[in-house]
Amino acid sequence: MRDSGASAARASAPKVPLCRNPAVCPRAALQCHCHNCANLTCVTDGVCYLAVTRQGSRITMQRSMCIAAKDLIPRDRPFVCAPSLKDDSVYPTCCTTDLCNKNLNRSFFPDPPAKSPPLGPVALAAVIAGPVCLLCFVLVLAFYICHGRSVIHQRVPNEEDPSMDHPFITVGTTLKDLIYDMTTSGSGSGLPLLVQRTIARTIILQESIGKGRFGEVWRGKWRGEEVAVKIFSSREERSWFREAEIYQTVMLRHENILGFIAADNKDNGTWTQLWLVSDYHEHGSLFDYLNRYTVTVEGMIKLALSTASGLAHLHMEIVGTQGKPAIAHRDLKSKNILVKKNGTCCIADLGLAVRHDSATDTIDIAPNHRVGTKRLVYPSPPHLPLVTWGREASFQCVSSYMAPEVLDDSINMKHFDSFKRADIYAMSLVFWEIASRCSIGGIHEEYQLPYFDLVQSDPSVEEMRKVVCEQKLRPNVPNRWQSCEALRVMAKIMRECWYANGAARLSALRIKKTLSQLSQQEGIKM
Repeated sequence: MRDSGASAARASAPKVPLCRNPAVCPRAALQCHCHNCANLTCVTDGVCYLAVTRQGSRITMQRSMCIAAKDLIPRDRPFVCAPSLKDDSVYPTCCTTDLCNKNLNRSFFPDPPAKSPPLGPVALAAVIAGPVCLLCFVLVLAFYICHGRSVIHQRVPNEEDPSMDHPFITVGTTLKDLIYDMTTSGSGSGLPLLVQRTIARTIILQESIGKGRFGEVWRGKWRGEEVAVKIFSSREERSWFREAEIYQTVMLRHENILGFIAADNKDNGTWTQLWLVSDYHEHGSLFDYLNRYTVTVEGMIKLALSTASGLAHLHMEIVGTQGKPAIAHRDLKSKNILVKKNGTCCIADLGLAVRHDSATDTIDIAPNHRVGTKRLVYPSPPHLPLVTWGREASFQCVSSYMAPEVLDDSINMKHFDSFKRADIYAMSLVFWEIASRCSIGGIHEEYQLPYFDLVQSDPSVEEMRKVVCEQKLRPNVPNRWQSCEALRVMAKIMRECWYANGAARLSALRIKKTLSQLSQQEGIKM
């Protein structure tokens, strides 16, 4: 019975959790040092506690006491025995042997690590500047690499596309052969699309020779033959498409119209480029040519006659199943006329041209109606609208070559002859530029744009309208021209081409015939 009672008492006693950490496991009666007790000792069933407060390596305060077992929470790792995360200057410790907290054991309290002195302003600046400079170097290096690849792609001649096996062009075929075959056996509307693509994708670009609103012009080579490549940006897709469409008009090819070869869109790895490939003429534009050189009487007649022949071909309608519609240029000027190696001209830049369908009496005009050449020495601000023809026009950019009826907005947009007459007026100003550079007895004028002496370099529309329409002034014809038969004929043609009344102006064909007679009189072979 006694054994059974003792067993029942043990069973009813509260169970104490097992302590697994000997350093803090309490004893039944533990004697500890106590700095705040009467005889400096205390007895507990828990642990002895010691805490020191230090500043650096110097101990400033020391506390010792007893902690009862019920205050050891949790039993294995009591919070009271652990260092505080908020105050690292207080170092507590617990032990379980008699008076173990009386004598300070420095092994319990290792010296804190020595703190490095604060950085001075120079060192701090160096620490900050180092990573910043490194980052800048990396960014500059990355930009240089990317820009270098772009420049290499633009400047280094591109190699032939290895994917092109030239199934449409036999080895040894020249551009002249292809054009001849196209004009004699084809439709006369340009080379087949696959042939154009093959040519465009095997051209090696050599150098940039000009820039404009549309993009850039390069000199290139195809199988050793020089070609001109007009590269449009992707933003000018409509201009590229329109110009390629006009150039491929049936029966358009003529010796005094820039020879069209191919059109294609090319992906250079960064963006899409739109290419227009044509014949290359090393003298460049008539504007550049007249700036560099004076011309003889023979040279003047060849330049003027070839320009008139090209415009006459544009204006002429060829009736038939493979006929050509009449075309008006709408942006004729010395910069849009190229000088060939033999001293004759060819008309270029047909992006603004309009075609006339005589069957339906309709005019095929590009969606973008802008036309005209800005009379500006420097590029105009990009926010200014472009010049257009029609009552919706925004005349904030003035053209030296615009006809009076365009300046005063009286042009009949529904009548195709209105566009041809405006071309004739523009050609008369081109003739004046050519004649001004004709040297007779060593006397010639410096190259100037039309109306240079009547308006400022950047004239407003009102100024041009006042000079051309109200005052009815025209470029000055020097008296010395009367001493030369060729210049006298040129002056007569000019006056009959820049009449205020467009219907009174000569036709391109009439001008061509007059200049042909003059060339025969002068014994000039074209």
